[in-house]
Formats: sequence, structure tokens, C-alpha cells
Amino acid sequence: MIQSVETATLGGGCFWCLEAVYLGVDGVTSVESGYAGGHAVNPSYEQVCDGDTGHAEVVKVEFDPARITYREILDIFFAIHDPTQLNRQGNDVGTQYRSVIFTHSDVQRETALQAIREIQAEGIYDGQIVTQVLPLDDNYYPAEAYHQNYFAQHPNQGYCAFVVAPKVAKFRQKFAHRIKAGA
Repeated sequence: MIQSVETATLGGGCFWCLEAVYLGVDGVTSVESGYAGGHAVNPSYEQVCDGDTGHAEVVKVEFDPARITYREILDIFFAIHDPTQLNRQGNDVGTQYRSVIFTHSDVQRETALQAIREIQAEGIYDGQIVTQVLPLDDNYYPAEAYHQNYFAQHPNQGYCAFVVAPKVAKFRQKFAHRIKAGA
């Protein structure tokens, strides 16, 4: 039996946070930290951090739609970051940390827009959701190798301990039914 795989590309602050969460999600087959939505070709982490390339830090999440839906991927996304903060997440400030969903199809676009409407209507957040929904163009680049699986390799590093770990804990508490076996 051939397994079907879909891709979601999401930006919600530092990619280390999103990557650490999605690596533990049942139905997710791979996660890659990268850069999307900018104008520079093959930017470095330093260039993206300077904020001049237009890229956002993102994760490319590949998942099995028979095990988890795109909407469930988005529900996790909206629960683990604050989609009302424009160009920032906590102390991470700049357009590279914006809340953004890069879609791979019209169906994903409609699903993302519907999710935003529903979450906004539920009043979960005090402010307006500022998450951008944009088609993923050809300007996606994987982040450098040392960024991949960063939290697992550096759990005691300051940022990981004080920023990433609480987001992983929040996911594990809120989405216990979605935790990958052995994660």
C-alpha cells in the first residue's frame, strides 16, 4: 500500500519551537526547518535574522492525511503560538517571526481561511488574528543542518529550556491524543 503524504508550511515565531512540537505529532512523517516568503536566493540564518530578506522562519511538515488532517495540523499551529502578534512571538521580534501559513493548494488556502474565521469567532484570543495566508512560491529553502532537530539536540540551551520546552509541554497537554508513540 502506497502511503499518501501532504505538506504544510507554517511560520509562527522561531522554527525550533514549531519543529519540536510537530516532531512529536502522530501522523507527521517529517519536519524540516527552513525559510520561506522572501526575495533572497538561498539566504543564511544570519541574513534572515537581519530581517532584510523578507523570509519567515518556517517548518515544512509532511504528514499522512489518513492519520491526521490538514485542519488538525492547523489547530495545533494556532494553539502553540499567538497568532495576534504582528511580526513577533514573545521576545522574538521581526518579520522573520511572523505568523504565516504558506499553502500548497487552493484547498489548503480555503481550510486555513476557514480555520482563522472559526478561531476568531470563538474568541479564543483577545486581539485580531494577523496570520497571513499565502501561496508557497519557489522561494523556500531548508535551514542550515545545525537548525534541524535543534531542541532534541540542545534541550538545556537557554532558549530551548525557557521558550521551546513550554510550547512542547502545552502541545502535550492540550493534544495528548495526538502524541506520536514513543515521543
